[in-house]
Order: sequence, then C-alpha cells, then structure tokens
Amino acid sequence: MSRAFVNEDDQREAPFVPPRADLPDGVTNYVTPAGMESLFKEKEMLLTKLKELTIGDDQDKANTITIVNTQLQMLENRISSAQVISGEADSDHEIRFGSTVTLQIGDETKTQKFQIVGVDEADIKMGKIAFISPLARMLMHKKVDETVTLKLANGETKFKVISIE
Repeated sequence: MSRAFVNEDDQREAPFVPPRADLPDGVTNYVTPAGMESLFKEKEMLLTKLKELTIGDDQDKANTITIVNTQLQMLENRISSAQVISGEADSDHEIRFGSTVTLQIGDETKTQKFQIVGVDEADIKMGKIAFISPLARMLMHKKVDETVTLKLANGETKFKVISIE
C-alpha cells in the first residue's frame, strides 16, 4: 500500500502484549492442581472481559480486544500443554514438585517457606518458586536436614532443609 493512502494522524503502534512466564523449549509445563485452576479462572476472566468489549470506531477498544485475544491465545497454549502434578506422594519424605519446603538460609536462625510450582504460578512474594529456578532444581529429591549450596554472583548461599510438606 502506498504511503499516500495512510492517515498520518492515525499512526499508532500495534499493542504490545507481554509474554507469559518463560518456559524453556522442551521443558514440560508442569502445574499444581491449584495452578491449573488459576489458569482456568484467568481464562474465564479474559472471556468475560472480551464479551464486555464491543468494536466500534474507538481505536482503544480495538487495541484492547486485540490484546485480550492475544492473551487468550497464549493462555490456551499454556493450558493445552499443562501437565497437572499433585505432588502428594512421598511429599513429606523428599522434595518434589508441589512440595512446600521450610529452609534455613545461611547461618540465620530465621526460616523461610517456599513451594515449588509451575512457571505460571511462581510468585516469590507468595513464597512460590518455579520448578525450573536454580534453587528449586537443587532442592529436588533432597530430604530433611540436607543442605544445598547455591552459587550467586556475590558468593554462595547455603540452604538447609528444615521440613517438607
């Protein structure tokens, strides 16, 4: 199309839709049952939002519809690739996907709890770490009283397993 037919005043960039949490190629998309439920709730919310929007001459609404449709497509891809893992078997004997682990960090007496979850569920503020994170990978199959050492840019940090739920 010739630039002569483009309205210079209506030069808008395509809306940016941030990608979902990174899942490396070839890695199975594990989710906890609660994580799968959360994905379905997110889908319902996006479908409701889409129903509330109508296309008219309003470019902002059209951009919002494009964004919501793109989010739905990415979510559908994530849901269709999800493999639900309950994490209940032997959960109190060794750390597995879905386990909640209490750790002593370094020499501190204070402990911290983390649950090992899928990438879409991970939220460090909620104490949920992705199973592909370096710490989670090191903790897998460890037992109470075992220690792992995580090498960081500024040195090493030791994590001792206090309990497993």
